[in-house]
Amino acid sequence: MDTLNWQKSSYSSEASNCVELAAAPEKTTRLRESDEPSTNLTLRPASLGALLRAIRQGAFERGHA
Repeated sequence: MDTLNWQKSSYSSEASNCVELAAAPEKTTRLRESDEPSTNLTLRPASLGALLRAIRQGAFERGHA
């Protein structure tokens, strides 16, 4: 497997739990939680965009319908 250059989100704190992204082969992006580095998502640009829009709209906040 290729070695990926993981980058910490600028919104993550200095604590050890943070979201990391890496550019991957075939124009995909990998997304992982630093506490579980062996588990990651592989997203195509459209899927990553949809995920980011949903996060910005609060779709993952508790109590969101």
